[in-house]
Amino acid sequence: MAATDERSSSPLSEDELVNRYSMLNAESNEVSYKWIDISNEFLTNVKDLHLGELLHDEMFGLLEAMSAIEMMDPKMDAGMVCNRGSKKALSFEQAVESGNLKLKDLTAAEQIGIIDSTWACLVSWLEGHSLAQTVFTNLYLHKPYQIEDRPMKAFSIAILKIVDSIRDFITKALVFEEEDFQLVTYGFRLVPDITETRALGMLREVEDELSKKMKASKARILEHEPKNAELISQHEDSLALYSRIKFTRTFYMALAALGRREQTMEQGRYLGGCSELLVVIQKTVERGIKPAPVSSNTSSNRDLPTIMGFDPLVNQRLLPPTFPRYTKIKSRDEALEYFEALIQRLKMVTKISSYSSFHAALDFFIDFSRNSPCILSRSILQLLYLPHYNRVLGAHNFTDILRDAAKTFICPPALMPKSTLLNNQQAKEYVDTFFGHCVRPLGTLIQISGHNRARQRDKLAHLLEDFAGLQDEAERVDAFLHNLSLKSDNPRPHLACLGTWILYHALRVMIMYLLSGFELELYSIHEYHYIYWYLYEFLYGWLVSSLSRADSFIMEQEAAKEMEKASGRSSKKSKAKRKNRVRPYGREITMAQVLLNMCGGYYKAMVGLRLEDKIQMPHYEFDDERVRYEHRFAPFASLITPPIMHYQEFIEMTSNAKESQNSIHYYLSGADLFHQARSFLEGLPFLDFEGQELLKICKTNFVVLKLLGSGHKRESPVELDFSGHQHFPVIKV
Repeated sequence: MAATDERSSSPLSEDELVNRYSMLNAESNEVSYKWIDISNEFLTNVKDLHLGELLHDEMFGLLEAMSAIEMMDPKMDAGMVCNRGSKKALSFEQAVESGNLKLKDLTAAEQIGIIDSTWACLVSWLEGHSLAQTVFTNLYLHKPYQIEDRPMKAFSIAILKIVDSIRDFITKALVFEEEDFQLVTYGFRLVPDITETRALGMLREVEDELSKKMKASKARILEHEPKNAELISQHEDSLALYSRIKFTRTFYMALAALGRREQTMEQGRYLGGCSELLVVIQKTVERGIKPAPVSSNTSSNRDLPTIMGFDPLVNQRLLPPTFPRYTKIKSRDEALEYFEALIQRLKMVTKISSYSSFHAALDFFIDFSRNSPCILSRSILQLLYLPHYNRVLGAHNFTDILRDAAKTFICPPALMPKSTLLNNQQAKEYVDTFFGHCVRPLGTLIQISGHNRARQRDKLAHLLEDFAGLQDEAERVDAFLHNLSLKSDNPRPHLACLGTWILYHALRVMIMYLLSGFELELYSIHEYHYIYWYLYEFLYGWLVSSLSRADSFIMEQEAAKEMEKASGRSSKKSKAKRKNRVRPYGREITMAQVLLNMCGGYYKAMVGLRLEDKIQMPHYEFDDERVRYEHRFAPFASLITPPIMHYQEFIEMTSNAKESQNSIHYYLSGADLFHQARSFLEGLPFLDFEGQELLKICKTNFVVLKLLGSGHKRESPVELDFSGHQHFPVIKV
């Protein structure tokens, strides 16, 4: 169809179309802007806003405010880094041609400085920044084969192998998020043609060469020139370089041993060697070359290594077409402190091999996660416990691990040795299918503990949906096995054994979910009363009940076995054995009762503070307690047991008590509950560090609530101090 002119219906010729297009194109290139300076008007209006306030408009809401970029600020506008200064980013070849990059005859100070800065870049990468903006700002790592300096060549190849090893750990474990770690290598080769043996051999050769040089200089100092300052300095430089090369080799060997799951003793030996070498490295950190002082107009470069061999902008074009994250490289001292903490974490990680039971391993994972460990140590822990665990949540023999865990927890008759229940083919299929279905939720629970603390909370909420299905299946399997047991020659009750085991884990997940809100500072202080109320009235009470049931069931099973064995023995011996029997969950039940009473004490204290208006409440126009309550406990709605307590039930259970009692009653009731928790703690034979902290908190809160209940400090403001414990604060007046 031919084109037509808007002013007439006649078609345009081909020449006329070309001319018309050229005219339009020429007009479009002549764009004029009418800039208006609004600085004075903007600054005048900003004066009406207080600190922390945002201006809300139909075209500029919270989403736009969070997405906005503060132009000209180096931390928000990463493009500004390129625009500061006239220095051009040089590639490896360009730096060598211009003489800015030495490939041979490096001084010891240059080698030490480059090595320390490279470790600082590696630490920054482990903290979530990209390889292009951290490790590969070191130009020596771009073409390590062209380096003629032997120590620098061996170190550069070893660093690339270490980066590849770390990526392999984190990729296999799959417990990282985008804020934790970036896997992209931006096309850089991690020397795949160099084997582990060859890389370690190159480092060993450099070590031997430096060791000979150190021995020769030391002998010369002792025999001929004990006061030669230059010779002493050269000897110290050799020692500093030797310790760094040896640390690189030892750390690489430790990662390799952890990857092969070698014996714990072998892993511990390498990690111990790293700790010893770090002491020497920290003492000699000042011997390396340092960046030249920067002027005030280039202050942004203070966060990046600028010594020989490093160019912070060399990979800027490799970054994706989005606003890149502002990268601040760790200082050398901070990097060494990071490695010191990492080595200690890896030593702790190796202890997982000594935990044979699932419950003990799960406790280890949860305790380890509380300290917010780095992504590398979290990943290695996952792989050491479940080496074949993959993305589809399948694990070799993990079903057997869970079967043993249930057997240990409550001793179900169907799982005990010589059980006649599993002679029934249908019963055996039911039990096998049930534990097969347990692999995903309980395996996910292990995996969740490897994620960062914020992600754990989101994943725990989704995990409760899987536990809801397991609870339903456990009830049906228990009922079938119970009926089958009653028909056998040796009837033993099997009611709710597997259900109690699943309930125990579901309750722990619910408690972890609620307590993580305190740790992540998600709750406002006016929400504390119903969070602690839910823990006090239901979750910890159900936990004590499930543990007591398992404890009683195990004791009954043991008593039944002893009765069978003691048929030919005297009754006196059997009675003596019963008296000496220790409750398997006595300590765990006591700790649950401690936390139950503490949550009750906090609930009473919060209600008392609310009645005296000591807690700042939200404005009534923006407050809907029902909405907040339902939002906090929404993930519990999917579970069958325990049933969720709806807001209306919460109001009915608490409103009558609030109307009939005053704040003094609540203070004194809370003090009694803290005293009860203190009594439970003091009754335990041994208290770990957390137990001692809880004991201090109970004592302090008891005294404070007694003072408030007696009328003292009535006008004083109240403060909740979470510095001693993440979940249970000290009440201060």
